[in-house]
Amino acid sequence: MWELYDALIEQIPDDITAKNIIVGNETTVVESNIGGVGFAPFRQYFQRAPSLTQNKLGMPLKELAKCVKSWNFPEASIGNAAINAWYNHPDTARRAGIDVPDRKTVKDRLNDPFINSQNQVKGKMVCVVGHFPFIEKLFAPVSDLRIIEWDPIEGDYPYTACEYLLPECDYAYLTCAALGDKSMPRLLELSENADKVVVVGPATPLAAPLFDFGVDDLSGLVITDNTLALRIASGAESQRIYSAGQKVHFLKT
Repeated sequence: MWELYDALIEQIPDDITAKNIIVGNETTVVESNIGGVGFAPFRQYFQRAPSLTQNKLGMPLKELAKCVKSWNFPEASIGNAAINAWYNHPDTARRAGIDVPDRKTVKDRLNDPFINSQNQVKGKMVCVVGHFPFIEKLFAPVSDLRIIEWDPIEGDYPYTACEYLLPECDYAYLTCAALGDKSMPRLLELSENADKVVVVGPATPLAAPLFDFGVDDLSGLVITDNTLALRIASGAESQRIYSAGQKVHFLKT
């Protein structure tokens, strides 16, 4: 059951440590000692006690990343953010072949997975797990759109609809939040017949191991302004986390 998570953790080097950890109201940021910053959201499920009780600062990033398996979701977000602090580091991303500009550019908009795939989804059945901003405006006019949400609003399908709708869809866009709540392996299994599977959101690990589990495109965020990212997570800034980085996508080759 944990193969996907173990694959992500395994490639994190042993000699990198956690320099900063901020757990905000709904988001977490982890900064490594080599300058990588990872971001992760979490759902408000505190019922299970944290599994890790020792001091996390200075801990090897690889060890901290194992928190992603926790059923205490804020703690799981620390593990998710630790994973991203490695894979979404600008240098790591560039070594993987991802185009990461030195500063925010117009490519940020062009790397939005919903904007750049409007032509591809024309006439197709599209399932989007997660109610992303402007998704109806971008996809509803050109496709048979189904939005699935953990906390559905009017017009959305409830999360249990994944079992029925994802196996029928042509294009599947899966929220990165599914990594922390542990539904990602099942969502990928349900989407195996789709023409294209994309993991979307700023907490998406830009990690090639995910391609071995049925993902075709990783649409994530590389943090380029560490100070701003830490301030956003702490609540000192009201901006969205995207303000602290550059949207990128990583295609399976």
